[in-house]
Amino acid sequence: MACLLLCCLSPSAAFAQCQARNDAFKSGESIVYDLYFNWKFIWKKVGYATLNTQDTTYRQKKAYRFNLHCISSKQTDFYFKMRDTITSVVTENLEPIYYRKGAEEGKRYTVDEAWYSYANGKSHVKQKRTYRDKPAVETQYESDLCIFDMLSILSHARSYDPTDYKVGDKILFPMCTGKKVEEQTLIYRGIKEIEASDKKTYRCLVFSFVEYPKGKEKEVITFYISDDKNHLPIRLDMYLHFGSAKAFFKDARGLRHPIESVVKKKK
Repeated sequence: MACLLLCCLSPSAAFAQCQARNDAFKSGESIVYDLYFNWKFIWKKVGYATLNTQDTTYRQKKAYRFNLHCISSKQTDFYFKMRDTITSVVTENLEPIYYRKGAEEGKRYTVDEAWYSYANGKSHVKQKRTYRDKPAVETQYESDLCIFDMLSILSHARSYDPTDYKVGDKILFPMCTGKKVEEQTLIYRGIKEIEASDKKTYRCLVFSFVEYPKGKEKEVITFYISDDKNHLPIRLDMYLHFGSAKAFFKDARGLRHPIESVVKKKK
């Protein structure tokens, strides 16, 4: 659920190149979020999420490994148990290599995996979704653009310069969803000041992740990304089929740059 959505996206209109230079994060970074859900017009804290970055080795090459964990509180488990673990591995040049998402959400448990390769100027991905109680589903896909998952896109996005953004710009990209690859759309909305769980207010870049059912634009997620060199997700508003959820930035350690987007503190 909310664990899937802790990500921000790139200002590039297309991803012809999968490589990028990392200017935003370093090994040892750890970010914490509070998760809230709307229960009959009342916003209630339902758990927390952590996003950690570490150096690793994959197929004898240096790489980065991102781990995102989402855990519902014991009180929330009575209504809806959530134990999501998402892992993404990228090269030092931020090319996606491997992705895994293990999700226990209520009574449902699935494991999604993706293996990436690059040949003949195209991106290739093999996906596998494993269920607890039925056969696995395997698919393959290729694209002229770089294919991402929800964490590898974050590593790319955090290193881009946002000065070229214009309000209303649309960003298109293909993303793995477990059983298939879908074309996604993000719209840049401008700059807004947002208060986080640490009681600080941040200057943020605002993006809308939208879908087009029956040709009509439908908001799915609103991202608020810190307007500094770290490009941290500060808040995410999620419009789900069964309600609304929010994720608020709480704390971070091991950042590569000082946080320079704080505009004021709550008295």
